[in-house]
Amino acid sequence: MTDTTTQTATGTVADIFIIGGGVNGCGIARDAAGRGLSVVLAEKGDLAGATSSSSTKLFHGGLRYLEYFEVRLVRESLREREVLLRAMPHIAWPMRFVLPYDPEMRFDAHTPAAQLLGRVMPWLKGRRPAWMIRAGLAVYDALGGRKILPPTKSLDLTRDIAGRPLKPGFARAFEYSDVWVEDSRLVILNARDAEARGASIRTRTEVIGARRDADHWTVTTRRPDGTQQEVRARILINAGGPWVSEVLASRLGINSAEHVRLVRGSHIVTRKLFDHDRCYFFQGADGRIIFAIPYEGEFTLIGTTDHEHTGDPSQAVCTPEEQDYLCAFASDYFKQPVTRDDIVWTYSGVRPLYDDGQKSATAATRDYVLSLDTAGAPLLNVFGGKITTYRRLAEGAMARLAPHLPADSGPWTAGVPLPGGDFPVDRFEGLVIELQAEYPFLPEEWARRLARAYGTEAHKLLDGARAAADLGRDFGATLTEAELRWLHAAEFARTAEDVVWRRSKLGLRLSAEQIAAIDDWMRAQPDPAPPS
Repeated sequence: MTDTTTQTATGTVADIFIIGGGVNGCGIARDAAGRGLSVVLAEKGDLAGATSSSSTKLFHGGLRYLEYFEVRLVRESLREREVLLRAMPHIAWPMRFVLPYDPEMRFDAHTPAAQLLGRVMPWLKGRRPAWMIRAGLAVYDALGGRKILPPTKSLDLTRDIAGRPLKPGFARAFEYSDVWVEDSRLVILNARDAEARGASIRTRTEVIGARRDADHWTVTTRRPDGTQQEVRARILINAGGPWVSEVLASRLGINSAEHVRLVRGSHIVTRKLFDHDRCYFFQGADGRIIFAIPYEGEFTLIGTTDHEHTGDPSQAVCTPEEQDYLCAFASDYFKQPVTRDDIVWTYSGVRPLYDDGQKSATAATRDYVLSLDTAGAPLLNVFGGKITTYRRLAEGAMARLAPHLPADSGPWTAGVPLPGGDFPVDRFEGLVIELQAEYPFLPEEWARRLARAYGTEAHKLLDGARAAADLGRDFGATLTEAELRWLHAAEFARTAEDVVWRRSKLGLRLSAEQIAAIDDWMRAQPDPAPPS
């Protein structure tokens, strides 16, 4: 921890203790540590082990949120896209989205926008004329304050390559911009930067209880080997994601009237369905939307669903019914039907949405709520949120806590690069060329993967190698022993699952035997000494 810890009669007291190693917890840890505050973060499993690795992987404003008149959330999200893009041009990049237009397309009749239109223009009966959709996209562009991303335009699908995979009935489309992000790596890099700035990041460390005094918390943690430790902190932040209410009730013993609504979002990954680099935004007959996105070079990502979730969030799976729903939805648009035989992988995450009393999971707000409890040492509970606004959420958390903390240097994260992201947005291709020039044994595909994952830090991982053999054992799909050493030492990875499904998506290309070999290698590495 940093030098800002203080000594009391009961020992060292950190400024902030954070429960939860998802995007919000790690984002807050980074922001706080960069202000010179002492921070301890505990995550019971792996970083990004739940919701933060199961998103649709987009920095976006949420076009459909305009139907709910959530203008503040959309504006904040849109303006964050380019702020974040500049800070992480290796793991985030611009994407264009194609929205095919069908005059008979129906929209959710229960949204505030639909209800207003039903009164003003009842003859539409749930439809949206082309001019109205174009106007909505113009608002989307205007709210975003774009400087890097190109604006919306119209497409003739009878001439544009984007029309080729679609059924012939779709002749017109609109194309707009949002940003792709590698969600798991976003979390890992925030944690790494927080640690570099003095935070103590403790994975596989479960908070089993906390005692509140007038001026500090005493938090009890437990490691997998049963070792327990007490940590004192002025402020406790509950960023437990889907477990935020459970943490309140069973770990802190606090009854709260505020809760999260658990909504399961499931995705399927299929064989590659089209041969261009743009995404599709599809509107369904039930008023919902899905995306179809080029994924990992050889695949297509389709999602997401919105279903109320009960039970353990860590056990969320994409059910057969959800798989059928997503296949049927996509098949309404693609010439070639999408079936379950096309699916190569599925994943599902539970979104902890703030329970605002809405009837449907789709209508529940995606905004975040920061609830501060000062009945004793301060407790900040983080409800809801989305990856696009994680940095603004962290700034908001620090603003709420400012009266209870030592004076700090203030907000600083806007545009500050994450590890490996210290190059201009338009220089990614130059980084790939640079890696190939310095390491001639790297084929373009390999160099591109390393540049996307590690940015400029790929040089540290390769560490002067002159041949592939210098990188040690080859585990398959360009994953080498040198990369595993990096992931273990620098990125908190401890199992094969951490490596092939969170730090990367190489699990799509590796066999079960290869993944087992990675697991054996990881388990053979000595764990670092636990923090004192």
